[in-house]
Amino acid sequence: MITIEKEARGVAWLWLERAEKHNALSGEMIAQLHQAALDLGADDKVRVVVLAARGHTFCAGGDLGWMRAQMGASPAERGAEAGKLAYMLHALNTLPKPLIGRLQGNAFGGGVGMASVCDIAIGSRTLSMGLTETRLGLIPATIGPYVCARMGEANARRVFMSGRRFAADEAVALGLLARAVAPEDLDAAIEAEIAPYLQCAPQAVARAKALLRRLGPVIDTAAIEHTIAELVACWEGPEAPEGIAAFFEKRVPPWQG
Repeated sequence: MITIEKEARGVAWLWLERAEKHNALSGEMIAQLHQAALDLGADDKVRVVVLAARGHTFCAGGDLGWMRAQMGASPAERGAEAGKLAYMLHALNTLPKPLIGRLQGNAFGGGVGMASVCDIAIGSRTLSMGLTETRLGLIPATIGPYVCARMGEANARRVFMSGRRFAADEAVALGLLARAVAPEDLDAAIEAEIAPYLQCAPQAVARAKALLRRLGPVIDTAAIEHTIAELVACWEGPEAPEGIAAFFEKRVPPWQG
């Protein structure tokens, strides 16, 4: 579900490899991404990490089958599953290497969260994004701290609750993407972001990133645990089961009627 390709010059490519499911984040994929973040962070030969995806979609968000399974789980099991997603994002956010996002196609829900934990994200001009959780009776809970840190609260309020989709140019204006480029220019744009880091002292880069995270919005264990509790509360409420059931039954939920 993921692969890692390492170049001799110190660039590692972390690929989402679930193209047939639009790279939706399953439980297995979440675990693999968390381990990859730990492994790449500990590898002294890796100087830059690029987060990319195979296929037409960067990441469609959380796997709805995985979410559906939470409907029949115990509260403890729900909390554990939500925690896996939350702490995977934390591991990527605190990766002691520059993390560059390469986005194409669509990025919804958790895909927006994945973009938000990147130090810089570059998107194709044809990219469509959205925090679509509320359409299903859920909220952007575990991704919330990273989305807010990236956009700022004022910008996040424009898209965090409405579930609407927005184009790459608006994502740039919101601060979610650094810039949007023509699809054929995406790889060159990523290379332009990689190159400067290969001229920098790796430990200095790591310390600078850690310092910036210390100076920026606090995303500590208390904040993460609160997001987990909020997601579990949605799973245990009346709307999420109805919204997810409506999706699988190919009908509209009552709030769209």
